[in-house]
Amino acid sequence: MYKEEISQTNDSFERYKERISNLTGEFELGLFIYIARRSFWVVLSLFALALLTSFLYLRYAQPKFESSTVVQIQNTNTAVKIFKVAGDDGGGELAQTLEQLRSKIFFKRALSTLPLEISYFAEGTFKNNEHYNNTPYRIEVKVKEKLIKGTKIYIDFVNPKIAEISFDYAGKKYKEKCIVDAWKSHSLFDIKVSIQDASQIQSLRKKQDIKKNDYYFVINDLDVLAAEYFPNLEVKILNQDAKTVKITYKDNDPKKASDVVTAMSQEFITFDVEKKSESSKSIINFIDEQLKFVYESLKSSEVLIQDFLKENDVNTNEDVYSVNLGRYNQLEDQIITLEIEERVLENIEKKIKKQDKIDTYTLLSMLAGSEFESSSITTQINALQEVIIKKEELFYDLTTNAESIKSIEYQIETKKRFLLESINSFKEKVKSKKEELNSKASEFQNKFTKAPEKEIEYARLQRLFSINEKYYTLLLEKKTEYSISKAGFVSNYLVLDKAFVPKSPVSPSKRTTLSLALSTAAFLSLLIILFGYVSHDKINSLTEITKQTNASISVLGIVPKYHKEIPVSQLLIDKNPKSLIAEAFRSIRSNLQFIANSPEAKIVAVTSTISGEGKTFVAINLAGIIAFSGKKVIVIDLDMRKPKIHKGFQAENFRGMSTILIGKDTVENCVQHSALPNLDYITAGPIPPNPSELIISKQMDETLERLKSLYDVVIIDNPPVGLVTDGISIIQRADFPIYIFRADYSKRNFIQNVDRLYNENGIKRLSVILNGVDVNRKTYGYNYGYGYGYGYGYGYGYGYYEEGRPHKAKNTGSALKNFFSKDKKKGSGNKGYLG
Repeated sequence: MYKEEISQTNDSFERYKERISNLTGEFELGLFIYIARRSFWVVLSLFALALLTSFLYLRYAQPKFESSTVVQIQNTNTAVKIFKVAGDDGGGELAQTLEQLRSKIFFKRALSTLPLEISYFAEGTFKNNEHYNNTPYRIEVKVKEKLIKGTKIYIDFVNPKIAEISFDYAGKKYKEKCIVDAWKSHSLFDIKVSIQDASQIQSLRKKQDIKKNDYYFVINDLDVLAAEYFPNLEVKILNQDAKTVKITYKDNDPKKASDVVTAMSQEFITFDVEKKSESSKSIINFIDEQLKFVYESLKSSEVLIQDFLKENDVNTNEDVYSVNLGRYNQLEDQIITLEIEERVLENIEKKIKKQDKIDTYTLLSMLAGSEFESSSITTQINALQEVIIKKEELFYDLTTNAESIKSIEYQIETKKRFLLESINSFKEKVKSKKEELNSKASEFQNKFTKAPEKEIEYARLQRLFSINEKYYTLLLEKKTEYSISKAGFVSNYLVLDKAFVPKSPVSPSKRTTLSLALSTAAFLSLLIILFGYVSHDKINSLTEITKQTNASISVLGIVPKYHKEIPVSQLLIDKNPKSLIAEAFRSIRSNLQFIANSPEAKIVAVTSTISGEGKTFVAINLAGIIAFSGKKVIVIDLDMRKPKIHKGFQAENFRGMSTILIGKDTVENCVQHSALPNLDYITAGPIPPNPSELIISKQMDETLERLKSLYDVVIIDNPPVGLVTDGISIIQRADFPIYIFRADYSKRNFIQNVDRLYNENGIKRLSVILNGVDVNRKTYGYNYGYGYGYGYGYGYGYGYYEEGRPHKAKNTGSALKNFFSKDKKKGSGNKGYLG
């Protein structure tokens, strides 16, 4: 027997822990909908704010216009194909093209072709509008102080002949008058103002009468402008197989967007031709220098031969020396070629050592046509060129002392050192080969020692003249070839789709802006509702109570929320007996008989978790509704720390339960009669220092027994058990222990107190009333489904009236009417019967 009791206690405790752990573990759709409805105005405000923000953004945001062009890569250098001279191979790699177009250096070059030296603006209240190529006046300026660039210079036309400029610079204010179409000298710049459209100037002056300094211009720094505009540029591969590249640019001005894209495509074509012809141009310049030198040598050799023939009688028959002379001449040609190559290497070495800024294109042109054109020297110069370009691009964003700049400079110096070492290595090879050829030439020269001295000298002069003549002819042929090659260069790029001036902006987009604003408002609304749901800890329906207690606690019903001001007496059922509240208390009265229906007098103990949940209100009105049925009822106030019964009946509190329990007064002396028949009450009396001891005293038991002998029902207004434990003993001995919760006020964890009283204190007859329920709600389980056997579904209607307002009846109303009327007919039965 003892083991069975322990087992039952353990099972009860486990179920108790399970209910507590699952208190907030499930998603409640009804609660979510209720919180969403309660947050209606907040959500509406968010959407209104989102729409207002969208409107202001669309109204005052700077529009962005987009223009684009498509460029295709081709290979069309006819001269290279015909003459097979050194030059661009027409490969035009797509990746290299893409990087060149994305280069800040090239973008700056394209911008330099546009009229962007001066930017013209109209200043508004919320935004400034740029007038690109659409301004009635023009500014020409010669800058003396570079720091003036980027400063706003306001202009005001006093009359068609006089313009006034004003600006702030270095903490000083400047104001100058300028004569139109005449240069004005200033310490910072020289300026000239010209009028393009006199009629627009008149309109501009009228606007400036309303708001001064409405128009201004800015002298641009091309580097700063390129850095500012560069993020708006987009270059991407359109079709890999077709080798097409799309250039796109966005700007606040549609014409400027179109002009920038057009300048990018046209300038890239020009740049491509220049880059290809630069090698030929450098080679032609080099050939011209060599031609001058060889021509002088050739002329000098010819004069020497003529003078020698005049002074000496020399046999010019070449048959004697023809074989040896031919071989000797070949060796001399090779030696001269090596000397030229050696001279090229020395010139390249000097340029690398002396010049701070290396011109890699000149170095490459010097190698053209030589043995080193396809050697590692060319590869190293190309690598050096890439690093130098990368350094120039970094200067757009970084200063000279930046770590990235220092790193790239170190790479340049390293590549220069490797290049010089390679050149020295090639020079050693050339020197070694030249010594070998000189040795062989000396052998052939010894064969001429037996010849007469005059013939030998003549042969030597003739040989020098022949060498110079051949070299001169070779240079002339090369110059002709490279000249034709230069003329034959055309760009590898073809514009397939020209840029047009866009008609409408791409941003801000009304659809995108509105979608984003509404999505943001919806997201924030959902967050607010979710936060409200997660943080919600209030009881709103009997469904929550029965669910959290697994329906183990009896539910007597609900008390609807009173939408008017509650009178001081707090007794409402006598004001309008047919009101919704009166019917609610009748239902509670009827449901009490299911708990205990024996004929003896009954004790009803009413308590709650904290003050303010309406236990006094429920106690008084429940007593009143029972008194209506003909039963003798008394209400006693045991909440001696915070008594309220005397306030409800507007009575004095000089004596009461505290004086009874200490033996100072008798029950008969403390009983007071209300205006309602059969309803009496005893106030709490003066606040004692030891209410807990008084409540659990023997005098308390005797008092209750005395009251039970005098009345049918004793209703006790207990202290809140969530704050103090004074009333637990009374609840334990009560026939009808009632626990009060208040909708939208009592917290969900208060249900744990009910579980504690039920499981730990063994109060098995404990029942629950939910007070202050708003029965007008249509969602979240409201009309509350007050099922679980306690059926009371107060909605609108059922043939009853709330505070004198008629409501439409529903079909279920007649059944409830019959139930209540049947209940009233039984009203004056035996003692102790509550219904």
